[in-house]
Amino acid sequence: MAENLEKDLKNWLGNAIKLVIVGIGNPIRKDDYVGLKIVENLKGNLSEKVLLLEAETVPENFLLDIEEFSPTHVILIDAAFLGLSPGEVSLVEAEKIVDYSSITTHLLPMRIFCEYVRQATGAKIALLLVEPKDMGFGEGLTVEVQEAAERLTKVLIDLLG
Repeated sequence: MAENLEKDLKNWLGNAIKLVIVGIGNPIRKDDYVGLKIVENLKGNLSEKVLLLEAETVPENFLLDIEEFSPTHVILIDAAFLGLSPGEVSLVEAEKIVDYSSITTHLLPMRIFCEYVRQATGAKIALLLVEPKDMGFGEGLTVEVQEAAERLTKVLIDLLG
């Protein structure tokens, strides 16, 4: 994982008081599982100021949970085709999402979801996007994406634990 990503994430989280981390993905689409895997790995390792949600492919089902928690920051973790090497991670602020619908498989366009959350909570929103290698049907992450998930989990625990 790039040192710049760690620094960017630390800066982005700098004034966070309450954080929601939403794992997005499909557990039977290989690398699409990465967001859920990272949230699973974080369970039991973070303070009560962090709400972890496993949203699978329907993050909109968790809007009320997010609103009730009143976060200052929200991170959505997902697999996305960004043209990077498999396992590379990119931190993208929600305001900079142009056409996320072209790189994801989820029903509600992520821009609409992010805008709703921002209006409802006033929270800063970012996406941690992991470049997949294989999004075909099946279980288990590819080696590159598994390694990225482990590194990202460690970074988040170090920053938030």
